[in-house]
Amino acid sequence: MTVIFYMVFYLFNGLSITCGLHRLFAHKSYKAKTPLRIFLVLIFTTVGQNSVYQWVRDHRLHHKHSDTEADPHNARRGLFFSHIGWLLLVKNDEVNKEGKKIDMSDLEQDKFIMFFHRHAAVLTVLFSFVLPPMVGIILWEENWKCAVAWLVFMRCLFVLHGSLTVNSIAHAYGYTPYNKNILPKQNKLIAAITNGEGWHNYHHTFPFDYKAAEFCDYLNISAAVIRLWARMGWAYDLKEATPEMVKAVCHRLGEGVQRTGN
Repeated sequence: MTVIFYMVFYLFNGLSITCGLHRLFAHKSYKAKTPLRIFLVLIFTTVGQNSVYQWVRDHRLHHKHSDTEADPHNARRGLFFSHIGWLLLVKNDEVNKEGKKIDMSDLEQDKFIMFFHRHAAVLTVLFSFVLPPMVGIILWEENWKCAVAWLVFMRCLFVLHGSLTVNSIAHAYGYTPYNKNILPKQNKLIAAITNGEGWHNYHHTFPFDYKAAEFCDYLNISAAVIRLWARMGWAYDLKEATPEMVKAVCHRLGEGVQRTGN
């Protein structure tokens, strides 16, 4: 039961980042009804990372100043820095200066998100480190050491490092069929690990596209989930680049790699 709960919890944690913080809150690539927005915030709070507000601000800054000194996880500083080093160091002056210029007015008007931001420390400890193992301990009498190991340490570490591979590996290894002048790459392995976030060259070229990829294929679970939500009436106004737009950009900026379903 603990392993099953871990796997389900891990999947929802990942989707709260890819479908929620990334594609909904950071890029506004689609709109969601209030219950879905609240659900995504609650699930993300169990991940043990920064608040929604902090995560979105850093990601918007990353896109505005990608791989420069103003990028929080500048890939030009090396694989270790772009993966985990940037979280271990104090942000440099350029990141702090440019971060203050990022427009966060949309989230600042969301009372639910700002409540979780103001009380992030307490709520993260409660939702991430206390409640998950208590579920196993209470419902199926799991040993507390096993519950903490699987439902806190392993879950939070795998979710964290899985999402960080987009900042590091997907900026270092892969191909650039959409824009050869930027570092972000198309990486099938990272797409598999992150439910569709590895098509990174496309995403940085068309950041408004809810698919974060040209195609909604078997490695893009996040896009399929958003489509499901749209059919259920929970999500709407899904934005995507037209085939003509993609083709024109590829011919102008891409490196000429044939695109076959990503």
